[in-house]
Amino acid sequence: MTPERTGWVAGAAAAVLVAAGGITYAVAGDDGADRVPAADSADAGFARDMSVHHQQAVEMSYVVRDRTDDEEVRRLAYDIAQTQANQRGMMIGWLDLWGLPKVSSDPPMSWMGMGGAPSAGEGSLMPGMATDAEMEKLGTLNGKRAEVFYLQLMTEHHKGGVHMARGCVEKCTVGVEKRLAGGMVESQQSEIRLMADLLAERGAKPRA
Repeated sequence: MTPERTGWVAGAAAAVLVAAGGITYAVAGDDGADRVPAADSADAGFARDMSVHHQQAVEMSYVVRDRTDDEEVRRLAYDIAQTQANQRGMMIGWLDLWGLPKVSSDPPMSWMGMGGAPSAGEGSLMPGMATDAEMEKLGTLNGKRAEVFYLQLMTEHHKGGVHMARGCVEKCTVGVEKRLAGGMVESQQSEIRLMADLLAERGAKPRA
């Protein structure tokens, strides 16, 4: 990876973690409001759903690191895995701090009014998530084919993540969570542009 691209990826990841403000014991009463979100709030729904969404991105990224020797893709995958694992830890920590369940009987995306949205297939619980079959396929590919398929899957994953994060920016009420969501939008959009470049270098495009 060129120094410019290395700085782009690392800078985007750092910006999100800074924007999050860290997980602190003050978050339940963030911005001076002595309250915690309700279990059916957008704050709780986003934390639960995005934790699941992020977990698949982490898994996908570690899979591709074992399927290619390309340092550019391996470094991008590592940065995505580390950033999203850290963010997932923050969101689960907030749910613990708020005394709220980490799972819900409501369908995913109910907090966005999309609880009845159709799934792309088994394993694709939310927008952009890969299906079980796609995850299995990724684990069978090597080299350039693994790189291209990962970049295509992760581009779709990020697009779905950006959609969800924008929903939190609009609907969430806890300041630090809204800031985290805003940072996700910015960093994942940057990575979408980077992945488009990486795909073009490999003679491929994002999936339609």
